[in-house]
Amino acid sequence: MTILLNTAVCLATVAAMEVFSIVAHKYVMHGWGWGWHRSHHEPRQGWFEKNDLYAVFFAGIAIALIALGTAGHHPLEWIGAGMTLYGLLYFVAHDGLVHQRWPFRYIPRRGYLKRLYQAHRMHHAVHGRDGCVSFGFLYAPPLPVLKRRLQRLHGGPPRAAARGSRHAAEPHAPDAARARQAP
Repeated sequence: MTILLNTAVCLATVAAMEVFSIVAHKYVMHGWGWGWHRSHHEPRQGWFEKNDLYAVFFAGIAIALIALGTAGHHPLEWIGAGMTLYGLLYFVAHDGLVHQRWPFRYIPRRGYLKRLYQAHRMHHAVHGRDGCVSFGFLYAPPLPVLKRRLQRLHGGPPRAAARGSRHAAEPHAPDAARARQAP
C-alpha cells in the first residue's frame, strides 16, 4: 500500500507542477521575473541562457524536499521526486523537442507531441512578453483556440509561427541551425 501512496503523491506532484508552471510562466516569467526569462525569447548565445536559472532554482527546492523527506518528514521526498520527474519531462519536451537544445533535430508529425510543439511555437510567435499564448510546458490547448486568441490579441491572422511552420521567423531559429551544425 505504501508504494501506491508514494507513487500517487509523486504523480499528483507532476500534475500540480504543470498547473503551477502555467501560472508561474504567465504571471512571474512574463511579469516581474522577465529579467531572467527574456533570454528565452531572444536568440541564445552558447549552451545556456539566463532563463535556465529557473530550472536551477526549482531543482534546489526539489533537492531540499527530498532531503527533508528522507530525514523523516514523509512524504516530502515523494513531492521532491515528482518535481524532479516534472523537471525531466520539461527538459525532454521543452528544451529538447521544442527548442532543439540537443545535438539532433526531431520535428513531430502528428499527435500530442506535434500539438505541444506547435503550441509552444505559437507562444514564441509574439516578440516580447505581452500578448503571448500557451503558457504550459506539457499541456497544450487546442491549436484553433490558440489561433483565435492570437488573432484577438493582435488583430489579424496569426503569423507563420502561429500556424506551426517550422520555417517561421522566430527567436530560436539560430538554435535549430546551430543544432544541425553541431559536431
